[in-house]
Amino acid sequence: MLILAINPGSTSTKIAVYEDEQPVLLRNIRHSVEELSQFARIADQRTFRRDLVLSELRRMNIPFRFDAIIGRGGLAKPLSGGVYAVNEKMCRDMYYAKRQHVCNLGCIIAYDLARQLEGCLALIADPVVVDEMEDVARVCGSPLMQRVPIWHALNQRAIARRFARENGRRYEELNLIICHMGGGISIAAHRKGRAIDANNGLDGEGPFSPERAGTLPSADLVRLCYSGRYTQEELLKRIAGNAGLSAHLGTTDVKKIIDSIEAGDLHAKLLIDAMIYQTAKCIAAEGAVLFGEIDAVLVTGGMAHSDYITSRLRRRVDFLAPVHIYPGEDEMEALALNALAALRGEEEMKAYD
Repeated sequence: MLILAINPGSTSTKIAVYEDEQPVLLRNIRHSVEELSQFARIADQRTFRRDLVLSELRRMNIPFRFDAIIGRGGLAKPLSGGVYAVNEKMCRDMYYAKRQHVCNLGCIIAYDLARQLEGCLALIADPVVVDEMEDVARVCGSPLMQRVPIWHALNQRAIARRFARENGRRYEELNLIICHMGGGISIAAHRKGRAIDANNGLDGEGPFSPERAGTLPSADLVRLCYSGRYTQEELLKRIAGNAGLSAHLGTTDVKKIIDSIEAGDLHAKLLIDAMIYQTAKCIAAEGAVLFGEIDAVLVTGGMAHSDYITSRLRRRVDFLAPVHIYPGEDEMEALALNALAALRGEEEMKAYD
């Protein structure tokens, strides 16, 4: 089976070609600020990114011949986890989604390309809006709103399955707390194959991160909204984008920040330690969701490469369960293997309606 995986990011488009379980091509196509600034809306980048994918395949002499093309899922309506066949309704929902994020283009580009090939499936798997939460987890203190999860579902579930395989178990048998530490931080309680609680790691819940503000003091935020100092768009950037470490230190480069700490920067140390502290608190809170019945705590994402961060985080949470570190992310492999499982009939191919 030949599979093309496409993962649009804020400044790049990652592509991977797999023949069954084996990677044939892994590429990260970078986009400059100047290239992207010509597009008023993220959705307007559709043709630009799609054509770059085709150009890269030609440049690497990869024939445009696939059994499935799978894209990263976007921010439309909540879905249960799994693999979904892309249709026109999904593309339309992503194109006009209230939350505009470049990941919304994943299914659209996959659909555009798959339609050019006879018998080729267009798919997504475990989008960031996977919602398997119990009703009690949705309630907050105002009837005007409710909690919604926006999290790294694809990588978290891939890491959960990897941990299960390494320990001769099935994901569906385990209770896990998984923390993805990247530009945003998402933490979820996985009970027997379902994420029954997860934070909104995109726009305002949980620990702050390199790019996100996390949970903020509500009354102070309301006062700021009415202060006249910022537009709505500017304030939204203060929650996701120009927030977290970026707002405090002017950079999201965690390695550079750690280097400055080792050189004696006490302010940078305070901020990184505060981020670790908040992350540990949120991990421990998920222990209550699982009634303390936890097989393992798994830490993944780009920041899991930092021993400074993982060693201090481990020290705060290893009373819950054994802590296992999985640096980086397996999103491209996860996309490809989900598509392969659907093609082989090992994973249900769900309908989007």
